[in-house]
Amino acid sequence: MSEATEYEAHAVLRSMYYIICFLIAFFLVSPILIVIPMSFSSQAYLQFPPPGYSWRWYITFFTDPSWLKPTVQSFQIAVLTMIFSTILGTLASFGLVRGRFWGRQTLFTFLISPMIAPIIIIAVAIYGLFSMLHLTDTITGLVIGHTLVAVPFVILAISASLRGFDENLEKAARVLGASPLTTFFKVTFPIIKPGVISGALFAFIRSFDETVVSIFLCSIEVKTLPKRMWEGIRMEISPVVASVSTLLIVFSLLILLTMEIYRVKSRKKYAGP
Repeated sequence: MSEATEYEAHAVLRSMYYIICFLIAFFLVSPILIVIPMSFSSQAYLQFPPPGYSWRWYITFFTDPSWLKPTVQSFQIAVLTMIFSTILGTLASFGLVRGRFWGRQTLFTFLISPMIAPIIIIAVAIYGLFSMLHLTDTITGLVIGHTLVAVPFVILAISASLRGFDENLEKAARVLGASPLTTFFKVTFPIIKPGVISGALFAFIRSFDETVVSIFLCSIEVKTLPKRMWEGIRMEISPVVASVSTLLIVFSLLILLTMEIYRVKSRKKYAGP
């Protein structure tokens, strides 16, 4: 095969690769993109394509207490979940990566099992336990339940950062007289900070998006936004749900964009000139 023919074959394969990737991406993203025009529909029910366009459903979302209250509570629960998940996940990551004990890999698998087990099983188990402890229908119960399913994401993110960490930097700081706490905040944390922030943001998103656990633990007074959206689809099929979905899509993209920008800046910072 001549060099020109080989180059043409590689060009055809590359084009096919890009086409297949585009088709897969379109298949995955198209259902999400359809939600956006439906959120501007002038009809009182979901319809695609919409017969007309209006901002009425966005106005309804920002003025209706039945939507605003679950949104505020979702943010409160997600922030608390992010804080507790980051603390617990950081401690667990140090123990799993730095610890030298029997059964460490088994413990790691156990701690990330909420990512593997079906969420409905976890939700039923949480509901059964929290019913006995009188933690259902409370923000405390929701925070604990969301933390349970969010901690594995923090563990994975921080453990990856710790595995690439040079422990000689900590030893040098200790030799120069730094205390363990000073060494952590001045040496260790600045280097693993991208992993900590990524884990925290993933925990926030996981909590804010959690539906199944919230369905089991929510009530009329304590309700998250995903639970309210589920009720809107089940009972109303209102275009407000599409409007909220669009806002959540934009919100998630902004968080992911922020994480990527911070990751690139951190890599350049520690890569040196």
